[in-house]
Amino acid sequence: MTTQRRLAAILACDVVGYSRLTERDERGTLERLKIYRKDLLEPLVSEHQGRIVKLTGDGMLCEFASVVNAVTSAMAIQQALAEHEAETPEEERIRFRIGVNLSDVVCEEDGDLYGDGVNIAARLESIADPGTVVVSGTAYDHLQGKLDYGFTPLGDLRLKNIARPVRAYRVETDASASVAALPPLPEKPSIAVLPFTNMSGDPDQEYFADGLVEDIITGLSRVNSFFVIARNSSFTYKGRAVDLRQVGRELGVRYVLEGSIRRAGSRVRISGAVGGRDQRTPCLGRPLRGRRERHLRPAGQGDRERRRRRRAEHPAGGDQAGAHEAYRLHQRLRPLPSRAAALLQHDARRLCRRAPAHQRGAQHRP
Repeated sequence: MTTQRRLAAILACDVVGYSRLTERDERGTLERLKIYRKDLLEPLVSEHQGRIVKLTGDGMLCEFASVVNAVTSAMAIQQALAEHEAETPEEERIRFRIGVNLSDVVCEEDGDLYGDGVNIAARLESIADPGTVVVSGTAYDHLQGKLDYGFTPLGDLRLKNIARPVRAYRVETDASASVAALPPLPEKPSIAVLPFTNMSGDPDQEYFADGLVEDIITGLSRVNSFFVIARNSSFTYKGRAVDLRQVGRELGVRYVLEGSIRRAGSRVRISGAVGGRDQRTPCLGRPLRGRRERHLRPAGQGDRERRRRRRAEHPAGGDQAGAHEAYRLHQRLRPLPSRAAALLQHDARRLCRRAPAHQRGAQHRP
C-alpha cells in the first residue's frame, strides 16, 4: 500500500486537565481512562463506522468517512462520559474536549494520517470547552439539515501554527440553541475593560475598584486608534466567572482586559491581564507593583481627628463611613489609573504590532 490522499472527517479528542488528574491520583486516573476507552470510546467510534488512528497519551485521533457520523459519534461520547462521571466529585471528573474537521488528508502505509486537516482538528480540540465539541467551517457546511443539533458560531479563529483563520462552531445538544453570527470586529484595535475583582476582603473597596476601571476606560477612550466598549456593556459581567475569549466574541472586540486590586495596609496592588478573542491572540499579564505600587501616606492628625468624630457621631454607620473612605482613597489614587492605562496602551500597541499586516494597517484608517 502506498501513500494516499483522501477526503476524511477527523476527530481529535483529549482529556481536560490530564496532568492535574494524574498528579492527584495517577493510578486511579489511568485505570478509569482505560475503562472508558474500552467501554465507551472504541464501541462508539466503531458503531458510527469510524476507526481509531492512534492513541496519544490522554487522547486519540479518529477517522470517519462521513462528517455526520464523526459529529454524531463525538456527541455520543460526550453524553456517555457525562453520565458515567455524574457521581464523581467535580475536581476528579474526567472530561473530554473534541474537535472535528473535514479535509483532505494524507494516509501513510501504516494507516497514520497527516496534513493540515489533522492539525486543524487538533487545534479545534484544544480551544473547545470541557465536555463540548467544536467543528470547523468545512464540517459545518456539510452538516446543515442533517443533525438535530444546534451550532453556535465562534468566528474566524487564529489557531496555533495555522496560517489562515479557521471558521469554527460549537455543537449544541439543543437545535434551538443556535445563535446569530458574531458581531464583526471594528477596523480599529478594540478592547473591553471588565470590572476588576476586589481581592481585599473589604466590600467597601468595590467603590475604588469600579472607579479605577472607569478611569481606565476613559483613558483608553482618549486614544483615537482604539475602539473601547462602554462601561454599561462591560459591567454586565461584574461578579461573573467568564472566559475572556467568549466575552470578546459577545462584545465584538479583539482584546479583553481583566484585573484585580488588593489593599494591604497603606499599599494598593493592581494586577491586569489582556486576553484575546481568538486562540492566537497572546495573553499578557502585567502586575502593577514595585514602582507602580502606590503608597498611601498616613493622614495628618487633623484627618484622624475628623475620622474619630465621624465614628462617634455615627456608631452604626459603618457602611457610610466605609463608602466615604473608599471614595477618599479613589481620589488620592487618581494618578494611578492613568499610569495603568498607559501600561495597557503600551501592551495593546505591542499586540497590534504582532497582528498580521492587514490588521495593523486598519488602525490608521479613518
